[in-house]
Amino acid sequence: LNPRFRLTASIRISLLEVGQQVVAMKRFSTQFILSRAYLAECFDQSLPYGKNARPSYLFPVTLLVAGIGLLLFTDQPKVAGCVLVALGCLELIHIRFRRTWWLARQMWGKSANSEVRLTIDSDGIQTRNPYTQSSLLWTDIERVVETELGIILVTKTGGQQYLSKSALSAELLGEIADRCKR
Repeated sequence: LNPRFRLTASIRISLLEVGQQVVAMKRFSTQFILSRAYLAECFDQSLPYGKNARPSYLFPVTLLVAGIGLLLFTDQPKVAGCVLVALGCLELIHIRFRRTWWLARQMWGKSANSEVRLTIDSDGIQTRNPYTQSSLLWTDIERVVETELGIILVTKTGGQQYLSKSALSAELLGEIADRCKR
């Protein structure tokens, strides 16, 4: 476990009825700071498994070609062509610096550098900070993807939630994987 995380394990045992079988799970709680380093880890580990792992250059290239076409082959005012070229360039810059831009947007948010409380129990996984509260039920998790530094919980609706291994024990990671296979 990473020393930058303060861990508190709760002894309370929760029971979950699965068919005929009753499964006990210890309640686990930890706190961590939603720092730039943690957010960078989230982005880097989640990107290969996300919807846009490989950026599509079709849209910016189409904007550039349409803008240049309007500038070269029409007698209309050049404003529309210039706007399309500028939008194409802006989109290319967005693709090139998407990690930096994503991190900057996260750091500008209210939740940046706030303490997050992560709780894992028989109901699911809950995260809470002073500004947001979210809950992910075990039944909503479709699969678990293990990465080098953490795990990605993929929901049935296609959403993803990243959890760093540095905040979780190997035993708890195994229990999460087992719980999601059911």
